[in-house]
Amino acid sequence: MKTIKKAIIPAAGFGTRNLPITKVLPKEMFPIAGKPAIQYIIEEAIESGIEEILIVVSRNKNMILDYFDRSLEYEAFLEKTGKQHLLKKIVGPAISIQYVRQPFADGLGAAILLGKRFANKDPFAVLLPDDIFLQSGQPALRELLDVYENYQSTVIALEKLHEELLKNYGVVKGINLKDNTYEISDIVEKPRSTPPSNLAVSGRYIFEPSIFSYLEKGEKGVGGEVQLTDAIQKLLKLEKCYGVEVSAKRYDIGTDKGYFKLIQKLMTHSEKEDE
Repeated sequence: MKTIKKAIIPAAGFGTRNLPITKVLPKEMFPIAGKPAIQYIIEEAIESGIEEILIVVSRNKNMILDYFDRSLEYEAFLEKTGKQHLLKKIVGPAISIQYVRQPFADGLGAAILLGKRFANKDPFAVLLPDDIFLQSGQPALRELLDVYENYQSTVIALEKLHEELLKNYGVVKGINLKDNTYEISDIVEKPRSTPPSNLAVSGRYIFEPSIFSYLEKGEKGVGGEVQLTDAIQKLLKLEKCYGVEVSAKRYDIGTDKGYFKLIQKLMTHSEKEDE
């Protein structure tokens, strides 16, 4: 039985939904309760059993590399000033992190394709950094991995949304197999009308390496970019694909509303712990 130990985090986008701040600050570095957003993604991956991560960055995302690198100057300062107890706050995560640069924005599919050499012949996870999941039980990615262990095939995270929101997401058509698990028969990218269901794709995936063969065709879809959804649609003609309606609550930090709601939720939780 194959297990998932590798994950790709596409973090090369311009973050146009969050302008003007993303002109200088990558959205992956937005502060959330004292930590950058991407650290929550890394922690979810570690808690789910991932051992190697590839982050796809662009030329203006060097701040991400700096954050996960060691700062010998900062460490020396803390030692010198008797603040050694703070060293644990700046120690990087206990996981192998690699990077690859995307030379120009060409869509999510193109970004994931850059991970072909990293994945090699192994199945892998994809975590979109716009989507932060807060859970009381298992991490969102872990829920997908549990389903993958049963079916050994592509698995996509799903979320039920109101119809007026579906035009902003990939939307699937599927058959409910049991509880929160579906067998997917079709997927549409940002349907303008008549979406196939109310189940939207929500930022977490498990793929077999065969996905790269569909991405390599480089066909442009919505927005003139290489869309991951289009590759999944082609994959569905030859392979099984499953969806999981995850129990963890998703917050889209690519929107002001989602970002503020997440901060409010974490602040409320922190205040309760202090009581």
